[in-house]
Amino acid sequence: MDIGSTIRAIRKRKSITIAQICEETGLSQGFMSQVETNKTSPSIATLDSIAKALNVPLTYLLMKKEERMTIVRKEERKATTSGSEKLKVEHLSASKGIKLMLVEFPPGASTGEVPHAHQGEESHLVLQGKVLAEQGEDSALLEEGDSFSWNACAPHLVRNVSDGISVVLIAVRTETETESEADFAG
Repeated sequence: MDIGSTIRAIRKRKSITIAQICEETGLSQGFMSQVETNKTSPSIATLDSIAKALNVPLTYLLMKKEERMTIVRKEERKATTSGSEKLKVEHLSASKGIKLMLVEFPPGASTGEVPHAHQGEESHLVLQGKVLAEQGEDSALLEEGDSFSWNACAPHLVRNVSDGISVVLIAVRTETETESEADFAG
């Protein structure tokens, strides 16, 4: 872990001096310098007092960089096509088994010829158009603003039943991060 560098970066970004941290925490400047250069590992209680002085949650200091907030700008989204229907899929974010995608269904397009199943759970929000969602014996017509969720291990299918493009925001949660992109929708 690189806690010291995180502490230094936060301190500098907030224009806080080592002396100010030491005044608030009671720690010596030499000790704080060693913490920031990762030459010593402070106790949790000490980290908690440093976090309070920096006005950040202790958990933030303990997180690895890849566990912190990630940002995908609109122009940086990865876009792919899926299936024979060539659904446009914009990958919005992915983190620890959760994927968020924006899926554009052309008129009449669906997630496949037949219902399919895969690991995980899905939540959908219809942003534009009208879709038919089917899973087993359940089916529903959903319009803009409607949402639905299901366990993806049961065969399921989503079809655009409107005359125009339908757009659906889909969140997929899986136990592993290796689910294929083909398992995303519906």
